[in-house]
Amino acid sequence: MTDNKHMFTSESVFEGHPDKVCDQISDAILDAMLAQDPESRSGCECFAKTGMVLIGGEISTKAYVDIPKIARGVLKRIGYTKAEDGIEWETCAILTHIEEQSPDIAQGVDEGKGEYKEQGAGDQGMMFGYATNETPELMPLSLMLSHKIAKQASQVRKNGTLKYLRPDGKCQVTIEYDGDKPVRAHTVVVSLQHDPNITHAKIKKDVLKHVIKPVCGKWLDKNTIIYVNPTGKFVRGGPYADAGLTGRKIIVDTYGGHGAHGGGCFSGKDPSKVDRSGAYMARYIAKNIVAAKLASKCEIELAYAIGVAEPVSIHVNTFRTNKVSEKRITELVRTHFKLKPAQIVQHLNLKRPIYEKTACYGHFGRTDPDFTWEKIDKVTELKKATTNKCWKCKTIYEHPLDATYCCEHK
Repeated sequence: MTDNKHMFTSESVFEGHPDKVCDQISDAILDAMLAQDPESRSGCECFAKTGMVLIGGEISTKAYVDIPKIARGVLKRIGYTKAEDGIEWETCAILTHIEEQSPDIAQGVDEGKGEYKEQGAGDQGMMFGYATNETPELMPLSLMLSHKIAKQASQVRKNGTLKYLRPDGKCQVTIEYDGDKPVRAHTVVVSLQHDPNITHAKIKKDVLKHVIKPVCGKWLDKNTIIYVNPTGKFVRGGPYADAGLTGRKIIVDTYGGHGAHGGGCFSGKDPSKVDRSGAYMARYIAKNIVAAKLASKCEIELAYAIGVAEPVSIHVNTFRTNKVSEKRITELVRTHFKLKPAQIVQHLNLKRPIYEKTACYGHFGRTDPDFTWEKIDKVTELKKATTNKCWKCKTIYEHPLDATYCCEHK
């Protein structure tokens, strides 16, 4: 490779991966509560191992939900219908240990209580949002291809195209870049759980035909390295082979290693938790900035103190791809986006049962209309705010680096 070329790898995991099983159960419980009581508070986590699921956390709600029934429903939808797959939805043990949310936390979140009278953040911490123009979804290509491979593998398993596949699996894609431009898929790795009587050669042939090529298409070339089940077999999987835990795939859930991460997971948390709502808002801001062509890449950091409504800091990083100064973009963020927790929840309409489907294939880069943080409805507003008229020739131009003149009159 030349000095201008580099590679970047991102991974995704299938819906039957033990960690993702736990994420889906945690969010399915949250959805069931929000469907009855939009003011529900949840910090619900899940642990899975052979033949059992343990659900614990803090929940305050007026809703009644049958937690074991919800967990079994998730396992059934994923496809864990045989004990030999790692867990079986109908006969596995479901253990629960749920308590109410701490009143010390609640008073900082509830409007009119605590040190400050308006609703504050449900915890301290920093959240990051990221966007890049290298894909139509304004997401990193390596991650989007990984997510699409994972989703395609689940689809061909469920629709019977590849009946021998089982629920567990993971994949990763390495993209070769020339500067900031992705040029090809360098390596694709897919590991899929399968029945024991299928040869490795057949699995590799079928997965290449029905999963990898339909997804990666033009990004593949004759030199692309492809590994399918590189250990030779993947029969034992699910919670039988690997314990699962809510919140252990935070990079899969966000940007695949591109940009920064604040460390907080999303699943099982109601939107009063800024770990979730703040990260969604940061993505919304970053995506609109890139869609408005103020920068080719953008990373937004929001930071909060528990019980305090206003963010303690806002940071913009455009990786030197900006057409407007980062100082100006920061001003636009403060002016055009509402950043108090209650405002975020209202603007993005987050008190709805929409979260189970976020727990697989990433929280960002999706076209589902329920993913309100993916809207680019601020583009016109941002463009208008950064359109200027040259002081000398009166030419209207966009995105100056805070200049007061057009290119001809520098």
